[in-house]
Amino acid sequence: MKKIIALLLMLMCLNLALAECPKIAAEDYPTVDGSTATLPLSYLLMETATGVDEATAKLAISHNKTTESFYALVNGEADLLLVYEPSGDAWEFAEDQGVALEKQAIGWDAPVFLINDQNPVESLTQQQIVDIYAGRITNWSEVGGADLPIVAYQRVENSGSQVMMRAQVMKDTPMTDAPKALRTSEMGELVDAIASYRNTADAIGYSVYYYIDNMYMRQGIKLLAVDGVVPTNEAIASGAYPYRQPFYAVIRADAPADSPARQLYDFLATPEGRKLVADAGYVAAED
Repeated sequence: MKKIIALLLMLMCLNLALAECPKIAAEDYPTVDGSTATLPLSYLLMETATGVDEATAKLAISHNKTTESFYALVNGEADLLLVYEPSGDAWEFAEDQGVALEKQAIGWDAPVFLINDQNPVESLTQQQIVDIYAGRITNWSEVGGADLPIVAYQRVENSGSQVMMRAQVMKDTPMTDAPKALRTSEMGELVDAIASYRNTADAIGYSVYYYIDNMYMRQGIKLLAVDGVVPTNEAIASGAYPYRQPFYAVIRADAPADSPARQLYDFLATPEGRKLVADAGYVAAED
């Protein structure tokens, strides 16, 4: 009996190891939505499933950002999400509409903190970051920098990076109510503002690691270490960097088993699916 069980387990592992991305005609490809930072993964998934080139995938796919994409899925305007954790409103909306959702973690990311490269500060502690965004530390001289007031940029409330900031960094500590001029709706706007000569070395902001490292790092910006640990894929994967949060594939629970969206969702749970996540430059979730 033990030999039979061992053989069945071996066959199951073999099937997982040989899992391939489902082949889908471009015209039948589902509507995939999600966060800005998962766009490269969305492009690669379409390229792999349909055989189209990157330029074609970029024309075919657009993401409506984290929370908005959940509304699209619930309303039937999207079939599959590659997405960061949304605001609680998104889950409440699905429940109110009577739509059950399924999600699975497919990768890891982390909040990172950006300053102008003219700022001499290289690392902050977790508590210093909390104190800055709670309004208790207001001058760079308090954390080893120049005698300059700290200009702390935030993201808008429903953005994935704002949800991550509150959950991973601030936790039970309220953030200061930043003026509208310091709340950016686009991640690129925040990076541009910190890099701008007008802010020289007084500004700080945050984003998600993948976006900054792979999509929008620009001259004039540097990433801060936290508790002395520089954010990298390796540090996030190992847990050495003090923050990390999963991102997900999400689908409606009523999606048919043979639908293209369900096939892609299931594929992302396999070792080959995890490899595709890693090939796109992300920290893949453990199998």
